[in-house]
Amino acid sequence: MRILLVKTSSLGDVIHNLPVVSDIRRHFPDAEIDWCVEESFAAIPRLHPGVREIIPVAIRRWRKQLTKTATWREIAAFRQQIAAKPYAAVIDTQGLLKSALLARRAKGPHLGYAADSAREPLAARCYDRTFPIARDLHAVARNRLLAAAALGYVAEGEPDYGIDTVPGAFPWLPHRPYVVFLTATSRDDKLWPETNWLALGRHLNGLGFSCVLPGGSAVERERASRLASAIPGAVVAPAMTIPDLAGLLAGARAVVGVDTGLTHLAVALKIPTVAIYTATDPGLTGVLGAGFYRNLGGKAQIPAAEAVLGELQAVLA
Repeated sequence: MRILLVKTSSLGDVIHNLPVVSDIRRHFPDAEIDWCVEESFAAIPRLHPGVREIIPVAIRRWRKQLTKTATWREIAAFRQQIAAKPYAAVIDTQGLLKSALLARRAKGPHLGYAADSAREPLAARCYDRTFPIARDLHAVARNRLLAAAALGYVAEGEPDYGIDTVPGAFPWLPHRPYVVFLTATSRDDKLWPETNWLALGRHLNGLGFSCVLPGGSAVERERASRLASAIPGAVVAPAMTIPDLAGLLAGARAVVGVDTGLTHLAVALKIPTVAIYTATDPGLTGVLGAGFYRNLGGKAQIPAAEAVLGELQAVLA
């Protein structure tokens, strides 16, 4: 049985869809699962051994380059790839008109959220069958329940993200246990004050743990360097791919992160994680997994460094 999952973005949303692959493989061990995803997030489904083929799409890039011939060649290649084989089910767990239209390019029954369940109700008109899924559930649960309804099984137990990653052996890592600080996020109002990072880092150094600070963009790396220079024993990670970041997280004693996709990746890897929220409510999209994790803060709430350290004590002892 061939199944196509359509979950294109963003990083956290794509990670939230990984348990769907594990659920399907548990109930249909011989299922061949493909995944349509934005090219910049394609490394995430590749981490799951249950995903056979990645069908990358580049909506974000294409819409900025519609006057270029190369863009239209890429669009034609995408249409050819997604329609190359028939599927027993094409499941759109994104619930947007954009993702529903992408799903329609594939051959097979198109399945998705009912209009009153989808993020964009108009998307439901693109599906052959729709399923009502409560909107007040966590995003991981909604993905799992939709796939289960579409394929006729019951989604039970804790989410299994199914990632097969071993700790990375990077030569620049500190020579003692480390905690990863994920300080970067998509919006400034989601940032945790630097004074809190400094206080937490100094506490952890006193307990015998080094802090490792990754950063992607120039601004993020500048922040990481600034913080690391003021935290004894801290290390700034070099530029890293998503698979390398997964290896870094997999070797950590714990992870502390703001509202960003990599924090969800840490939980998916079952690394003890404290997620910090300052501008959004973590109720429906906070970190969720099978190991130790905590969601602290919320909209207009800024957790203190002492609160984060208090949560970490249990896993650092």
